[in-house]
Amino acid sequence: MKIFKSVLVLALIMSLASASAHKYYVSITKIEYVKEQQSVQIITRIFIDDFERLLKERFDDKIVLDVNADETQIDSYIKKYLLSRLKIDINGKQSIINFIGKEYDGDVVQCYLEIEKVESIKSFSIENSVLYDLFSDQKNIVRTHINGKDKSFILIPENDKGMLNF
Repeated sequence: MKIFKSVLVLALIMSLASASAHKYYVSITKIEYVKEQQSVQIITRIFIDDFERLLKERFDDKIVLDVNADETQIDSYIKKYLLSRLKIDINGKQSIINFIGKEYDGDVVQCYLEIEKVESIKSFSIENSVLYDLFSDQKNIVRTHINGKDKSFILIPENDKGMLNF
């Protein structure tokens, strides 16, 4: 009877631990239009463990997102993936997004991107499907500062586009 109680208590503890260990899948993308530089500057923050898992499945199962890893190869994978998952239209035309680089900040990788030669913004739309191909409950938060106005979107797989008119 004592063993039964011990097993029951252990099972209860494990079920509670797994219930409280629910993981949230989220990225945050900050977009700012710097009129003086005619530039749209983009910073995407993604949890390292989630992004590493995706890059392993997509490109190389031995990849490790770490400052001591092969940065050139990692950057090429990140660039290829992000440019396939981020689409931005400015004034009704698809923009060319340039991957600038990345850096690690604790458990997050910050990816820097830019759109150059943007004289003005009258309309802005973004499609952000980062990590949707890995996590069905992924949420991508997009925060913008364009023409002096701050706007935010929460994009989900069923609604991965945001639109602003100025």
